Amino acid sequence: MIDRYTRPEIGAIWTDKGKYDSWLQVELAVVNAWTKRGIIPQEDRDTIHAKAGYDIARIDEIERTTHHDVIAFLTSVAEHVGPASRWVHLGMTSSDMLDTALALQLKAAGKILLDGVDPLLEALREKALEYKDLPSIGRTHGVHAEPVSFGLRWARFHEQLERARQRLASGYDWVCTGKLSGAVGMYVHLDPDMELEVMAELGLTAAPISSQIVSRDRHADFLAAISLIGSILESIALEVRHLQRTEVREAREGFAKGQKGSSAMPHKRNPINAEKICGMARLLRANMHTAFDDIALWHERDISHSSVERVILPDSTIALDYLLNLTTRLVKNLVVDEVRVQEVLDLTRGAVFSEGLLLALVRSGLTREEGYALVQRIAHDAVDRGASVKEAALANSELVERIGREQVEQAFDVRHALRHTNTIYQRIGFAE
Repeated sequence: MIDRYTRPEIGAIWTDKGKYDSWLQVELAVVNAWTKRGIIPQEDRDTIHAKAGYDIARIDEIERTTHHDVIAFLTSVAEHVGPASRWVHLGMTSSDMLDTALALQLKAAGKILLDGVDPLLEALREKALEYKDLPSIGRTHGVHAEPVSFGLRWARFHEQLERARQRLASGYDWVCTGKLSGAVGMYVHLDPDMELEVMAELGLTAAPISSQIVSRDRHADFLAAISLIGSILESIALEVRHLQRTEVREAREGFAKGQKGSSAMPHKRNPINAEKICGMARLLRANMHTAFDDIALWHERDISHSSVERVILPDSTIALDYLLNLTTRLVKNLVVDEVRVQEVLDLTRGAVFSEGLLLALVRSGLTREEGYALVQRIAHDAVDRGASVKEAALANSELVERIGREQVEQAFDVRHALRHTNTIYQRIGFAE
C-alpha cells in the first residue's frame, strides 16, 4: 500500500518501531506522574528517562518464550534501564498502556487523514467553479433526464465530503482517548487524578469510565467515518468511470506520457485509478463492519477485538490516506471534452426539455394527463424520425395555440434550465 500516493509517515505510525515508541511514551508519562506523587525517587525517574529504550529483535526473542508482547517489551526496557526499571509499569495492567498508546497512534494517523481531505476539497471546488456554466445532460437511472451544470456534480461531491470530514473530525475526537484505570476499571492500584494528569501530558482525553479497556464504540465510530469518506470517494470515481465510457466520452482520467492502457490493445485508455478507488472503498466498509463486531466483549474485557484491530486500524487509515491522494490526483488531472459534453446533451434532439412543455400546457388549462399525452406524442414522433423535438413542437399547431411560440422557445432554452445554478452555488458557499 505504501507507494507514491501514500504519505510514508502514516505507514511509519504502524510499524513495530512506531508501536513501541508509543508504548514507551505512555510508560514514561506514568513514571512522571508517580514521581510527582513521591512514589518514584527523582533519581530513579531520571535514570529511567535517560536509559529507556528497547530492542525489537530482543522483544521478538522474549515473546517466543513468554507469548506475551507487553511482558517481552517491558523485559527489553528493563535490560536497558537496569534496577530502576522496577518502577516501570507500576500499578498498570497491559491495556492501560496498550489502549493509551493506540490512542496516540490513532491521533497521529487521524491528523494525517484530516489534513488529506483538504486538497481533495480544493480540487473539487476548482472543478465545480471551472465548469459551473457548462451545460451537460443530467441522468436518472442512467438515462438522459434534464440539463445540469457540469460543475454542479463536483460541487455536490464537495458538499458531501465536507460533511464527511466533520464526521471524521468528530470520530477523531472520540478515538483520541486513553485510560489508566487498572485491570477492571476500578483504579485499585492507580488514581483517577493521575489518569487525568497522564492523559493531559500525552495530549489525549481520559475515558470518563472504562473497563480494562477503552470502550470500542469509539473505534467503531472512527472507522465508520473513514468508511463513509471511502464511499464518497467511490461515488466520485464511479462518475468518472461512466463519463469515460466509449459511448459517453465526456471526460476521462489523465493519461501520462508512456502510460499503457492494455497489454493487448494499444488504443485503450482505461479508468484504472477510478476502478482502484471503487474497489478499495469496499475494504473500508468491510473493516467498519468488523469494528462494530468488536464492541461486544465479555464482561470487563476479552481479547477478541485485539487481533482484529492489529489489521483493521492500520489498514483502514493507510488505505484512506492512499485513496484521498489518488482521488485528488484523479480530480485534478481530469480531462473534460466540452465539445463532446455538448454533443451528448444534443443526442435526444431536445427531447430532454419535454417537462417544460408539459408544465406550460398544465398552466394553460389542460389536465396533466392531456398535456402529457400531447407532449409525449410530439416527442416520440420526432425521436422516431430523427428530427428536432423543438422544431416538431413549433410545428404543432395545437401546442403553439395553447402556450404560444415564446413559451415553446423558453422550454428548450438551456440557460433557462440552469438559471438557478448561481443560487445553488451560493448556498454551499461557492459564490465567486
